[in-house]
Amino acid sequence: MADKLLSLLGYDGQVDVLGVSWGGALAQQFAHLYPDRCRRLILAATSPGVIMVPGNLSVLTKLIGPRRYTDAQYLQKIGANIYGGAFRHDPALMEEHSRHIQPPRGRRYVYQLLAAWGWTSLLWLGGLRQPTLVMHGSDDPIVPLINAKILAARIPNAKLHVIDDGHLFLVERAKDVAPVARRFLRKE
Repeated sequence: MADKLLSLLGYDGQVDVLGVSWGGALAQQFAHLYPDRCRRLILAATSPGVIMVPGNLSVLTKLIGPRRYTDAQYLQKIGANIYGGAFRHDPALMEEHSRHIQPPRGRRYVYQLLAAWGWTSLLWLGGLRQPTLVMHGSDDPIVPLINAKILAARIPNAKLHVIDDGHLFLVERAKDVAPVARRFLRKE
């Protein structure tokens, strides 16, 4: 789909791809299916799919349920355990996050969960040839750090960069993360 969209927009060159969390699976798939279109790949807070080291079961069950989207007090109570990192130490971050979080709409959320069910990149990661930056939080309860280490070990031209934060490090530590990504993307 992304390849077709780029073509419809009249862009036939290479692109740099950034995927975060579940979007990291989409980014891996794009790099795999369209190696000539993907110049560089950044994978953040993601895993190789269903063949992964899962987060804590209690965290995952809270994450999958819709209540955190509709009940701000519930999110305030469980958010630090879900997102980890800075959220464990600063309740104001969770208040801010709850103002911006959007509830899933109807069947789309279920479809997203089902789409992830059988997908894995583990079998073909060794075939990715793009320079890849794997970024991950050291305290990510959703996707444990070991998954980033697996990605970086399996992708031939990958570098691992660990951030002292949780699953949402890309937002919470943007000032620290942006220069790392910029340097990686500017390399020739």
